[in-house]
This record gives sequence, structure tokens and C-alpha cells, in this order.
Amino acid sequence: MVDRPLDEAELVERARRGDLGAWETIVRAHQGIAFRTAYLLSGNAADAEEAAQDAFVKAYRALGRFRRGAPLRPWLLRIVANEAKNRRRAAGRREALALREAAENRPGGAVPSPEAALLSGEERKRLLAAVERLPDEQRDAIACRYFLELSEAETAAALGIRRGTVKSRLSRGLERLRAELGERP
Repeated sequence: MVDRPLDEAELVERARRGDLGAWETIVRAHQGIAFRTAYLLSGNAADAEEAAQDAFVKAYRALGRFRRGAPLRPWLLRIVANEAKNRRRAAGRREALALREAAENRPGGAVPSPEAALLSGEERKRLLAAVERLPDEQRDAIACRYFLELSEAETAAALGIRRGTVKSRLSRGLERLRAELGERP
């Protein structure tokens, strides 16, 4: 008999019953995207590490409230996003996110996104500077959708907003970027 890897639902059920090994497997599978999400929303690597770590602890404690059969990643990323936003607010920082480091130096040796690979260095700098000047709500939606490559549904779950709100924030943010960068819609 060959052991097969457990699927995520089985891992969640085992973790609910106190199996720390199952939870560690879940954490390893999601730690990269959790850190990148926290980094983009907090703008600081140290805060991002703490936010991601605290989010995993909170998620473990809240597993009993996790809806069986629901996808884990959006639920987990929402906890991460809330932790990162709380850290940003608690520190009183309203400064722009350091998206350049997130786009150029992805943690864990991740491959750059197709957008980052296509943009030349100078174009990337211009684009990232323009993204940094967007209002927080639009910047967060664009960062999740395009820098983290989350789907609209995952972005909505991570930011705790409706999918239609994601679409409108993306639309307004992209419109501002086009205007600022001198591109036609």
C-alpha cells in the first residue's frame, strides 16, 4: 500500500483535531504567498514576517470556525491581510508601500511575474512609483491582483471586500495609472 499525499481538506481536518504536523504542512504550502501579501500591505519585511506568523497562529486557533469545504487560501490570506493592515495602522504609517522590492526581489526565489519580466527597469520604476501614489484601497487591490497574481475572488477574500468592490477599485486604480503614465484606456 502506497501512502498518498493528503489533500488540503484532509490536512485541515487533521489540524482541527490537533495534528500539528498537518498544520505545519499547510503553513509550508502557504507561507510564501502569506509573506508576499503581508509585505505588500505592510510595506516592511519585518512587519510582514510578524503579520504572517501571527496570522498563521490566529488561523490555527480559528480552525474550528473555518467552513468545511471552503477554499483555505482566501480565508487564510484574509487573516494575513487583516494582520498586515493592523500593523500598518498601529504604527501610524501612511507611507507608500515598497512595491519595488516585492516585485524585484520576491521572497523564496519565486519567478518574477510576467508583468515584471516584460517591463524594462525604467518603465518598472515609473509604474511602481505611480502605484505607490494610489489611494490605499486601490493600491491594495492592484497589489493583490497583479503583483500577487490572486484571482478577483481571492483578492476580495484577502481584503475582506466584495468581488464587485475589487472590480471597481481595480478599474479606478488602473484608470488613474493610465492617466498618470500617459496611456490611452
